[in-house]
Amino acid sequence: MKIEQIYTGCLAQGAYYIESKGEAAIIDPLREVHPYVKRAKLDDAKIKYIFETHFHADFVSGHLTLSKETKAPIVYGPNANPSFEAIIAEDGQEFKLGEVSIIALHTPGHTMESTTFLLRDKDGKDHALFTGDTLFLGDVGRPDLAQKAADMTQEQLAGLLYTSLREKIMPLADDIIVYPAHGAGSACGKNMMKETVDTLGNQKKMNYALRADMTEAEFIAEVTDGLLPPPQYFPLNVKMNKEGYDHIDAVIERGTTPLDPEAFEAMANESGAVVLDVRHQNDYAEGHIPRSIFIGIDGGFAPWVGALIADVAQPILLVAPKGREEEVITRLSRVGFDQTIGFLEGGFEAWKKAGKEFDKVSSIPASDFKGVLDNNTEVAVFDVRKDGEFEAEHLAQAKHTPLDYLNDHIGAFDSEDTMFVHCAGGYRSMIAISILKSRGIHNVIDIAGGMKSILEAGIETTDFVCPSTRK
Repeated sequence: MKIEQIYTGCLAQGAYYIESKGEAAIIDPLREVHPYVKRAKLDDAKIKYIFETHFHADFVSGHLTLSKETKAPIVYGPNANPSFEAIIAEDGQEFKLGEVSIIALHTPGHTMESTTFLLRDKDGKDHALFTGDTLFLGDVGRPDLAQKAADMTQEQLAGLLYTSLREKIMPLADDIIVYPAHGAGSACGKNMMKETVDTLGNQKKMNYALRADMTEAEFIAEVTDGLLPPPQYFPLNVKMNKEGYDHIDAVIERGTTPLDPEAFEAMANESGAVVLDVRHQNDYAEGHIPRSIFIGIDGGFAPWVGALIADVAQPILLVAPKGREEEVITRLSRVGFDQTIGFLEGGFEAWKKAGKEFDKVSSIPASDFKGVLDNNTEVAVFDVRKDGEFEAEHLAQAKHTPLDYLNDHIGAFDSEDTMFVHCAGGYRSMIAISILKSRGIHNVIDIAGGMKSILEAGIETTDFVCPSTRK
């Protein structure tokens, strides 16, 4: 028996390959399925089943493409109602895989169809638990995503999750290995550990949601406390996972259309496409196409695209580092953004050589910003980090506008007076500035290096709660 976790850091997502005696199963595959097919070929194994723990919201799964290429059936748990052919497992149903077996345990709460898959070895001993978004390491799945589909409140879903954990998972042996669908950084939970594999016994000790003496009321209160609104693309990804999507090869072929500067500019004007610049933030600051949006490929790329570009049907034109165009299109497709219609051939340098208009971002070293504060304590500063980062330490003058919700609070930014923007290191602040500039707000200056440089410059900070642009 082999178990392999195939982890994708950008999405903090774990897919799984299980093999026994020439038969393989894939759990929660990503959109691009070639790695799973290749992995099975290395073992001279046939993919027998594709298991889905639920209809994922944060990424587009590869179940349909993988099933088409391997003829393996897709398996969901009870209550699933996909628009395509699939096995809808009964609670407790067993699936044989070589010498081992996989048992479907219906664990509703995150969603109504959420199912945990229990792996038993050749001797019938419980060995591993693939928990999807039901149980994370250090946390559990958020219970607010399926409210509309289930016609239930988040509190009612949390109550179901409480029961699922205590009746289906907590009675299992402590030495069972837990393999969750996500790790730290995913928006599907709020307190996940950085580790991606653990024992159930350790989770019973470490995970707040698995306290043995916890009442249902306490569980509901703690699990629902502090839930931020989910990214806007989540319902769209659920729809794609439930109803279907284009083959990723077609998405890549469409997106890798090279366009010279003239054709690129014409296409942008005619299509209304978002011009997405994925280079490093320093390159973007030094020169970029006016009104283009920066989201760097070497950061938390796909989740930020999903959070900040509201419509997955929005046409996208790319400005990318040479040779990385297909990578960008693939990563966009993982979160359902399939409408890339071309890229700037020759990159930004070709744009400049063609004599096209370009814009820059003003930036100031933290040491110089310290001098600005010394002369004007009322200077406008916007901190676009997350809540926890801001609450731990921030500038006394700063207003808090987390990048995730920037689009909802554009009105908080004055289009006349100079404003300074920062994050932790410079990636998120450049995204924020690009969005502001695309909306006609150009009086913004990036504090280079973010909070790290601010602290190194000896600028005083506070941990008291300061004004926020959110209400």
